[in-house]
Amino acid sequence: MAETEAPGGEGPAAAAVSQALGRQLALLEEGGRAARLEALAGIEAVLEGPPPLPPPLLQEVFGRLLLRPLTRCLATDPAERCRERALGLARLCLRRGPRPAAALPLLLPALARRLCRHPPGAAEPCEELRLGLLQLLTGLLEACEAEALAPFLPELLRALRGALLDPFPGAKLEGCRAAAACARAVPEHFHMQSESLINPLMQAISHQHYKVRVAVIQATGAVIQFGNAKSLDDVLSHLAQRCFDDIPQVREAVISVIGEWLLHLRDRYSFFHKLIPLLLSGLSDEIHENKELALSYWKKVGLQWEKENEEDIKDKLDFFSVPSYYPPGMDRPELGCRELVIRNIFHILPGLCNDLTDWVEGTRIKTSQLLITLLQHAEDHITQHMEILLRALYRVCSDEETSVVRNCVKAAELIGAFVNPAVSLKLILSDLERSPLPSHLMVLAAIIRGSPRKVLQPHVASLASTLSRPELCQRYEEVFYVEQLLCCVEALIEVCQEDCQEISLQLMKILISITAIPSAGHLHVKLKEATTSLADVQHLSGGVSLYRQHITQLMEWVSSAHDDWTCYSPELLQLDVIATHSGPVIAEALEAFILILKTCLQTSKDPQMRLKLFSIFSQLLQNPDETVNSQGQFCNYLETVIKDILAPNLQWQAGRTAAAIRTTAVACLWALICSKLLSPEEMLKVEHELMPKIVATLDEDSKMTRLISCQIIGTFLTSCGKQIHYSELSNIYPELLKRLDDASHDVRLAASSALISWFKCVDDDDKKALLKANIEVLYQELLIHLDDPDQNIQSAVLDVLKEGGVLYPDCLAREIEAVVHKHRTPIYCDQLLLHIESTGWRYTGA
Repeated sequence: MAETEAPGGEGPAAAAVSQALGRQLALLEEGGRAARLEALAGIEAVLEGPPPLPPPLLQEVFGRLLLRPLTRCLATDPAERCRERALGLARLCLRRGPRPAAALPLLLPALARRLCRHPPGAAEPCEELRLGLLQLLTGLLEACEAEALAPFLPELLRALRGALLDPFPGAKLEGCRAAAACARAVPEHFHMQSESLINPLMQAISHQHYKVRVAVIQATGAVIQFGNAKSLDDVLSHLAQRCFDDIPQVREAVISVIGEWLLHLRDRYSFFHKLIPLLLSGLSDEIHENKELALSYWKKVGLQWEKENEEDIKDKLDFFSVPSYYPPGMDRPELGCRELVIRNIFHILPGLCNDLTDWVEGTRIKTSQLLITLLQHAEDHITQHMEILLRALYRVCSDEETSVVRNCVKAAELIGAFVNPAVSLKLILSDLERSPLPSHLMVLAAIIRGSPRKVLQPHVASLASTLSRPELCQRYEEVFYVEQLLCCVEALIEVCQEDCQEISLQLMKILISITAIPSAGHLHVKLKEATTSLADVQHLSGGVSLYRQHITQLMEWVSSAHDDWTCYSPELLQLDVIATHSGPVIAEALEAFILILKTCLQTSKDPQMRLKLFSIFSQLLQNPDETVNSQGQFCNYLETVIKDILAPNLQWQAGRTAAAIRTTAVACLWALICSKLLSPEEMLKVEHELMPKIVATLDEDSKMTRLISCQIIGTFLTSCGKQIHYSELSNIYPELLKRLDDASHDVRLAASSALISWFKCVDDDDKKALLKANIEVLYQELLIHLDDPDQNIQSAVLDVLKEGGVLYPDCLAREIEAVVHKHRTPIYCDQLLLHIESTGWRYTGA
């Protein structure tokens, strides 16, 4: 017969094999489960030999005798074991046969039915068998020509969709491989129906097994590349999500797929603006290998674009050089890469700026990293996009995630490097003047840091002038705002160096304004460092020299409206900073300083403001030779200080604040006395004006005031005692006597010391005679305190009586005689009598 008379003597062999298979095929058709299994085993024994059938004979036998029954067994046999043996035989025949395409008409529809999940019940229930069927399908796709596969594309796609939706992970994996193989096998026909695979692939792209996710991404790459590119819009958002995948292999798959699309996709030019961001995101991957892969693809894409557009960029290729202003530590990308970004950034930026404020933290981090990369490529071409960029950076600079803020600050530094300050500073300063916000200053500081010194120099004057405006540098309620303002100053000093000479005064005003802010205490160290740096770049020896350079202008600045100051005036706090931080330099502006004190310490002014000014003045007087008197000129203003400043504020007024003012005024006067600025001669000049007011303060509620007042009175009595009129002495001692009953131990001791000075003032017979009655009263009162429970007070009173007893010893002796029997400790009375006797007086009794 014809079919057994093939060339090469194959006819008889085929006939023998047919005869051997006849009984097995009959059993396969009509026998039970055991018989069918036996038949399949018998068929396998015939095919495998020994010896195994040669491929041509195997192909002939399979196509003529085995294909149909094996396919029927695969599709309908109820026994899983039979279907498994039939699948193994089919794979054996197809693998070893030279023409597997011949089996497609029968095999592919059967595979489609067994793999498709619709209608229910037709699909293969066993997971391992479904996997085997898919492996068989993959083998067919890889072994057959496109012409043979094309007519069966609907069946193929139906099977692939079922596989991609299969709940078994192994089936999904094999389905992805089969889908990629199908796309590569029939590209000419595949693109017309490829869209039907997109939805199943995207359903599987977030599978919990990372290997499945990798396979889905790779399959998607092939389906899009060899299919309909319009489906790209449907998959990009899913691929973008995989850029944040925790598994590096998944991110690597995304990088590879995007890179291949950028290199080989037919319509890639239309999708550059969508694909470039995904590939550039890989440049900031945390895994080094992924970074290198993304960089390798990106360079290839750039070089390919250069070759394809060589005529358009010929001039740029001929004159390639790295700009001198290029940020240090960064490698400039190739021309093709830069041109790709430049030509597509208009489409990329809006979406990127929107993602910078996405609610997902990972998206914000990745997007901020991508922004840096885009700016590095776009260079000065970002100028035309400054408004949208600045708006986005303003929003992001208040992000809670520090890495996002850090990346955006780096992006702003690149803007400083690439964009002319005439453009960037104009926009930022305009925004800052319209609505001063910390984010504006943060971006501004970063742009200043990134700007080249020569490029920034023409703009520093206007920049410093704007920042030093009161409405911008005196915002006391916002700590974060103040921190960023300081960052701007630090950036200017760091970048401008010697050029800061031109704006030194404005920078000093800003630093003083920040230092004056009560809530900026945590910035003390940074402020000190900034002041030192500003002095260093001008070759000055520290902050004091800086104050010396500007003290006149600073005092004019701070005192421009001092007549209208209140306790809320920022100038009051600024004066405090200037006065206390300038050290000896304040003496060089002493006239202006005293004028401010004279004007603002009038009793009609705000009490809280006066209290603050007195505190400043008191602090300076603690060490006057290193502050207000460093030039030795303070004595020229002493009369003004005493009569116009201290004396009016010692006058009693109701209220706690007024009492606090009197305390600081008394402290200032005591500081003048202790520092020898108020000499005995000067004391005598002001004694008539000050003494009554000081005596009145002995009744103050403040222990400090009473103590200092006692000390001042004692010093006045010691220095001016011979010139003090007896009537004044008669007014002083009753108040000092009251202080011997004071609740404060220190005040009682100070009052005792002042009474010693009082007795010394009675230095002639006239005063002695006129004050005899007063002295007798003093003896009586002091003897009471000589029996005080406190031994220290007893000793102090004893010293007072020893000093005063020489005036009228007889009178004192009589007083002692009258009270000694009442004393708990008469020893002090005895000591006092002995002292009187030692002076030459002899006691004769009552």
